[in-house]
Amino acid sequence: ILAVDEIEGSDKLLKLSVDLGEGAPRQILSGIKKYFTSPQELVNTQTTFVTNLAPRKMMGMDSNGMLYAGGVEGELVLLRPEHVVAPGTPMH
Repeated sequence: ILAVDEIEGSDKLLKLSVDLGEGAPRQILSGIKKYFTSPQELVNTQTTFVTNLAPRKMMGMDSNGMLYAGGVEGELVLLRPEHVVAPGTPMH
């Protein structure tokens, strides 16, 4: 995750700029805002994304993928590699 921006008017969405090894960052919007006191803590971290989805408009912006996460009862768990991997590394 290269950058994280809050979206004006949204209490749920964050705009992520993500390096997926494609030559240019990809914009992905994710409804994870309430799980972070400081969304900037996501910058320079690695996690997993679903990228074979059609673009989706949210709050007037395109989202070109989906952050892959889980959790129960108000908890968010991000899937993270055990060590740094190259951007765009496929998950199996």
